[in-house]
Amino acid sequence: MPREVVLFLAGLLRAERVRRRTRAGTRALGEFKQAVLIIRWLVDGARIARPAADNAISHATCDRYVEEGVTVLKAQAPTLQEALTAAKAAGYTHLHLDGTLIETDRCRALGPNGADLWWSGEHKQHGGNIQVLSSPGGDPLWTSEVRPGREHDLTCARLHGLLDPLAKAAEDGLITLADLGYVDAGMGFRLPYKRSRGGTLTDDQIQYNKVHGALRALAERANAQLKMRFKALRNVSKCPWKIGGIVAAALVLFHREQAHKQLSPSVNAGC
Repeated sequence: MPREVVLFLAGLLRAERVRRRTRAGTRALGEFKQAVLIIRWLVDGARIARPAADNAISHATCDRYVEEGVTVLKAQAPTLQEALTAAKAAGYTHLHLDGTLIETDRCRALGPNGADLWWSGEHKQHGGNIQVLSSPGGDPLWTSEVRPGREHDLTCARLHGLLDPLAKAAEDGLITLADLGYVDAGMGFRLPYKRSRGGTLTDDQIQYNKVHGALRALAERANAQLKMRFKALRNVSKCPWKIGGIVAAALVLFHREQAHKQLSPSVNAGC
């Protein structure tokens, strides 16, 4: 991770300490070392016990430092409207919307009807559903709060209030490509054709689905970029309701790192 990104996070932590009126010398780690600890936890996906031992601090202190870092980073994450405005300014012709499951190893919890709240029948795994809006090239632009893994992608999109803003964006020429998990999402979405039971697709529909699938493959790239870069997103051992904030924190660091690479493509120095 570039040093500039670590300094960015250290600056956020410093501002947070000033806001809390934290007295000098009362913290076990300075802002820079705390920033390195937080980024290491996100990037390496290490258990809290490992960075705690390496920094000679308690498990509880390390966990609190990580929580603080996630909070200050999440506050910098773009809102849906900001992401759409930036997409329009960039001249994008379309966006991708896809749901991804962030796995969790926490104990099961019962939902309203007695079903396992965090169990995803599709993935056969406990986890939280995160909606990811990405660019045509497959770069993540915005991530949602978490919803239980048992909920359908379309249900999550509705609960997050995505349908109306994306429909409005489509009126301005910015359509959203999605898979069949978003059937009945509205006119702002472009979905592949679904073959009816016992029916067949026309040649035009088959060709449309091929083009749609080729474009939609880049939506998976957006999810992969976050999970491959930040191993903490592969399995979250914290409370499942905190998954959305952790993903948003990773998104902010991802954007800062990409911006640094664009400004300094030849810089290889890191922390």
